[in-house]
Amino acid sequence: MRFRVDVAAAEPEMAWTDVHGAARSVVYDLISAQDAELATQLHDTGWNNSPLRPVGIRPPVFPNAARVKGRYATAGAGLLQLSSPVPRIAACLLAGAAQRSDLRWGSSPLAVQGVQVAATPDHTGGEAVLETATPVVVKHDGRFLLPDDPGFTHRLEHNTAHKADVLGLDNEVDITVLDSGPRRRFSTPKGFRIGARVSVRMAAAPPLLDAIHDWGLGLATNQGFGWIA
Repeated sequence: MRFRVDVAAAEPEMAWTDVHGAARSVVYDLISAQDAELATQLHDTGWNNSPLRPVGIRPPVFPNAARVKGRYATAGAGLLQLSSPVPRIAACLLAGAAQRSDLRWGSSPLAVQGVQVAATPDHTGGEAVLETATPVVVKHDGRFLLPDDPGFTHRLEHNTAHKADVLGLDNEVDITVLDSGPRRRFSTPKGFRIGARVSVRMAAAPPLLDAIHDWGLGLATNQGFGWIA
């Protein structure tokens, strides 16, 4: 399940280090308010005997804010998005957001103005074109890979199959990269992340396509990377 949270910012801009850097703390805060044991488990050990955390989040965006080079403008109405393929986690995120009148994204206070659940696309055909709104992070042997790098697709397929295993789903998957954006680098409390937005064609069992739509592509989805538009 995925949903959007409509917000308004009190400040005209957000620190770039907070854009992805604050995502994990917001996720754990929302979950903890509903289920402290679950939040601790996800934070300390991950999910289902895996270090992976099945959470997706898109950091706040403000479509009507005037673009200023080098700054992350937050003027006007904005939105952030949250999701999880695990019903228990998704329910905590939804309830946590719905019960808030405000939340703090790093050093930026945001007023919560509404929450809307989003529909899941029809994946019964077993194939989907997935386009990300945020960079996809893929790593191998300690090095970040970009979509044009050798091994990128293989590692993305490996990561997706691992997610399927964690969720108990059929892990057969085939991915073709259709397009990609420029290299982006972001700082987070866990270190810097490098990636690029991508558009891919994914062939997989419908339940896995549903799950990836709600989880995201690649690594660090709970930091706001790999969010599928």
